[in-house]
Amino acid sequence: MMFRKIIFVVVVSLFFCLNSYAQEAQPVVEQGTAAESGQQINDFSIAGYGEKGKKTWDMSGKTADIMMDSVKLTTVQGNLYGKEENVNLVADTGDFNKANGKVHLEKNVVITTTSGTKLTTNSLDWDRKAQMVTTKDEVNIERQNVSVEATGAKGEPGLKKVALEKDVTLNINPTPEGLKEKIIVTCDGPLEIDYEKNLASFNNNVKVDRRDTAIYSDKLDIYFVSSSKAKKDQEEGNTDKTSGMINSKVDKIIARGHVRVVRGENVSYSQEAIYSVSDKKITLRGRPKLVIYSTENLANAPSGN
Repeated sequence: MMFRKIIFVVVVSLFFCLNSYAQEAQPVVEQGTAAESGQQINDFSIAGYGEKGKKTWDMSGKTADIMMDSVKLTTVQGNLYGKEENVNLVADTGDFNKANGKVHLEKNVVITTTSGTKLTTNSLDWDRKAQMVTTKDEVNIERQNVSVEATGAKGEPGLKKVALEKDVTLNINPTPEGLKEKIIVTCDGPLEIDYEKNLASFNNNVKVDRRDTAIYSDKLDIYFVSSSKAKKDQEEGNTDKTSGMINSKVDKIIARGHVRVVRGENVSYSQEAIYSVSDKKITLRGRPKLVIYSTENLANAPSGN
């Protein structure tokens, strides 16, 4: 009995003790069959408790192979219980490093939060000391009507702040009472997403595609409607409950640095462009220049002397 508890303390105390979700707490083994080093634990379930006996995390798995320097996990599922939201993580396999407490997860890795964010990738490294998750693989993040794909990512376990490294494509889909047309944004990267600030910042070779307009720039910021503004709109009857969810609507887009706006054959140049989604208006700042190409009535135009 004592040997079994020692094994689970070693496996888990470094695996899920994240300051943002849990106080330091002794894990409790709820069930499982322990074996000697080099053998296997079957059908285990582990939990950690913080102040006043409140559960702060739990983890379950089909098997756990206890090795000399690591623990090999299969069918991994874990939960972190925070003050504002909870986080769920699943993966087919996991490798826990006993020396540094880091965990490497592979195959069908999925992180979901109760606030509606979902991250999927093929592999993920979890550094509990730095409170950071990272991957070099292709990653997809979804939240309400917004989805983004990229290669390489790092961020907080709760996904409130995420940086996507390169080859970024973000899709903002229409909503019933909000955005009327799809917006696609691409950039070389990185893309930094801060859900607490309702902000997505794109860098390097940025392009925005709308139905009839393309915007090119060095840097671009997308501001989503804040929760307080969405709530006010609901109270005033300016939107429905579905479109009023946090981060489900775009407020404005600001492009900076070598800005070029293309509408058909007409092109405008400036150092900054501000696009307001509500009134569909683009404001150019910083030495704006407009080039208009028109062939209308050219054949009937009077000739000069």
